[in-house]
Amino acid sequence: MSFAVNLPLFSIVACLICSVVSSVLPGRWAKWLSRLLALAVAACAALVLGRGILTGQTTVYLMGHYPHPWGNELRFGILEPLFAGAFSIVLLLCLTGGSHELERDIATERQNLYYVMADLVLAALLSLCYTNDVFTGYVFIEICTIASCGLLMIRRIGRTTLAATRYMIFSLVGSGLFLLGVILLYAQTGHLLFPNLREAVSALWETGAYRFSLLTAVGLMTAGLGIKSGLFPFHFWMPDTYGYATPASAGILSGLISKGYLFLLLKLVCNVFGTEVFYGGALGDLIFVLGMAGMILGSVSAMAEKDVFRMLAFSSAAQIGYVYLGLGISPKLGIAAALFQILTHALTKPALFLSAARLSEAAKEGRSLSALQGSARADRPAGLLFAVGALSMIGVPGTMGFLAKYSFAQAALAEQWKLLPAILALAVSTLLNTCYFGRAILQLYAKPEQPTAFAPERRGRGSFLSATGLLCAANLALGLQAQPLLGLLERGLALMQ
Repeated sequence: MSFAVNLPLFSIVACLICSVVSSVLPGRWAKWLSRLLALAVAACAALVLGRGILTGQTTVYLMGHYPHPWGNELRFGILEPLFAGAFSIVLLLCLTGGSHELERDIATERQNLYYVMADLVLAALLSLCYTNDVFTGYVFIEICTIASCGLLMIRRIGRTTLAATRYMIFSLVGSGLFLLGVILLYAQTGHLLFPNLREAVSALWETGAYRFSLLTAVGLMTAGLGIKSGLFPFHFWMPDTYGYATPASAGILSGLISKGYLFLLLKLVCNVFGTEVFYGGALGDLIFVLGMAGMILGSVSAMAEKDVFRMLAFSSAAQIGYVYLGLGISPKLGIAAALFQILTHALTKPALFLSAARLSEAAKEGRSLSALQGSARADRPAGLLFAVGALSMIGVPGTMGFLAKYSFAQAALAEQWKLLPAILALAVSTLLNTCYFGRAILQLYAKPEQPTAFAPERRGRGSFLSATGLLCAANLALGLQAQPLLGLLERGLALMQ
């Protein structure tokens, strides 16, 4: 057995151990431990991904000495280590790019606790990627929820406490629905491991036995993850959650947390529910409609916002809608487009939040677009990086955002009644994206009324430029040459299904 098959479990355990160690370290040491951990996890994921590409097979890793149905398993082929590695790299860049704001926003004696939460988030994301057990998935969903609230609340400005409370309420509702679905599914099948569940669900669906209760369980689990990831109309926790967190937390919450839930949902559709159940019971059509609604109404809400951070938060709701649009279109091309959109948003939105924070500092903590007028002239690198992220969100050719929207359109072409509404939703959403991101870019580069009001922050400039620059460079590189990545997604999806 290749040693690489042990690396997913080692990565998860290392994250849990580091979270405990960070709790007793000074903030400075905890910061470097978290960064090294994320880098090491990314390297382990790369080795596992290389093994999956070479073998072209899925590996099931048995933990302990007990086989199913009592034991626990990890499962990985191509998609699992690819997304685990991407998540760890983005987390590393968020922590690095937002390090100055972290030191400013969080008391020195509490900074180590921030990295405890970051390590737990990474452990949860890895588990959501690698797990082959639905109850283990639920456990790490809860760990991810608690750690996310910690990342948000640790910045004590009042609004973050309110935002964390609202976020916790929505998250608990989502977790509760997911758990009810797990219980109902277990009552019908007697299994928790993905392969056994898939076999039992398929048998029940073919015989027609307990079809209503089976669809109820699938619907509850989908609704729970939909609420937690921000599916319309359950996205109203996003503006304050993303808008008032410290920039590193905003990048992690918007770029990673919701993507972990989405990736788990896609795994459940492919490995547990089966596409014949998910799409045969009209749940796919409902997801398709809600995805389109989120794309358009999230963008409408972003247009109405004057606060740049809340605008970016509503934009995240619209981008989540794209993922659900792809999931609702079809089980092959649609899900492949959704996977590409997850990576696109994970790279783009943290860059936007980190850049907006630097521009806000240049404008003496201004948040409104009017207060930020001309700030991109004062801090040109931050303005340029914000513009790159905004153009990707619009879908300008040469960026990942363009290829994501093209992938959705291509997936819709293979369908009949979904073709016209999908193309119209993409067109309307793109137009709205152009309006509010175009307005933001014009405001940021407009000639300021009082140029002397700007004072670009020099501290942390190198960390910000290196981290955010890498995010934008990856966006442009994959936007210009995405075929290798698209090929990996297709191969990985074939292994998963």
